[in-house]
Amino acid sequence: MTPLEDRATGCVAGAAVGDALGGATEGWTPEQIVRRYGGQVEGIVPPFNEDWRNARPIAPYHKGDGHITDDTLMTHALIRVYEKAGGHLTAYAMAEHLVPELMGERRWIPELEAEALPLQRIFLAEKWIVARLHYGHADPREAGVGNIVNCGAAMYVAPVGIVNAADPDAAYAEAIDLTGAHQSSYGREAAGVMAAAVAEAMRPGATADSVVAACLRLAKDGTRAAIEAVCEAASRFGHWDGSFEALRAAVRPYDTVADTYRDQGLGARRPSRVHSIEELPLALGFLVIAKGGYRDTVLGGVNYGRDADSIASMGGAIAGALNGLRAVPAEWVEQVAAASRTDLVAPGLAIAEVARRVHAGDVARRRAHEAAFAELDG
Repeated sequence: MTPLEDRATGCVAGAAVGDALGGATEGWTPEQIVRRYGGQVEGIVPPFNEDWRNARPIAPYHKGDGHITDDTLMTHALIRVYEKAGGHLTAYAMAEHLVPELMGERRWIPELEAEALPLQRIFLAEKWIVARLHYGHADPREAGVGNIVNCGAAMYVAPVGIVNAADPDAAYAEAIDLTGAHQSSYGREAAGVMAAAVAEAMRPGATADSVVAACLRLAKDGTRAAIEAVCEAASRFGHWDGSFEALRAAVRPYDTVADTYRDQGLGARRPSRVHSIEELPLALGFLVIAKGGYRDTVLGGVNYGRDADSIASMGGAIAGALNGLRAVPAEWVEQVAAASRTDLVAPGLAIAEVARRVHAGDVARRRAHEAAFAELDG
């Protein structure tokens, strides 16, 4: 396996494992998680409520027991879009390739324990893609306007970072273009910064600090301020245990979602230049605490609760890209793959091959441009 393949599979499998572990604790507080599981979560655990088919407010989804959620379903779908497009993606690729994926191709949905259209599982903010592009015929570049602002685009955008490996500026620009069909405001901004984080993490010699530095260099407005505040708070801790109150305090001024996670006010998830999603700054914070290590980056997000699956998935993607597939515990990969009936490694190899082809095309275009400009400039 080449370093490109190792980091790509580490990123994609690492994201899926974080997603599956965090699915069990999504929506709950650290105190509730400790009470439910008799201590902090250290691996795959059962659902928060054993009667998951009737467990409000998340029924009928089988979260826990190693099941991946919509974060991974969307990530794998985006990888297939890259394979079909065979090159860089724009917002138009959402309409041309992702919409048919979501509404026309049946897949195994682990949380439903059935084959279904992905559209029947994804959250309302992701259903918006189909509503606006297929039914509303909106300009793909503007279709995200009007959607609730959340982490929906950032949660599946890691493949953009792999395709633009070692070039965070290009990853940011491509993700901002692509996710204009889904999100706006700080939700779209988070997607750009998340893709940049993965692209930097893919670079040989990258560290947790260099990832955060790339994010801060590119991030705008509230997203930048939130990342800076959370990572500064995180730098004071040597382990995620004991950090949750300080990290939540750091992100609170920028987050529109209430401290009582499921009790959101009328101002929640509205466009803003001064706010940020919570998930990406927290994922980067746990990466800082873990000094780039995979296991503790993920477990920090899992035990933090709230949107735990997305926090752990984003952190897992970045840490997996930094450290490669071997850093993702093999037993977790095997258990999640078996429980979800999903190959977690093959999609990483597929997106690595796409990255290889895209890079070759980029080099050819760049050399042609260099030759043309040299001729222009005498």
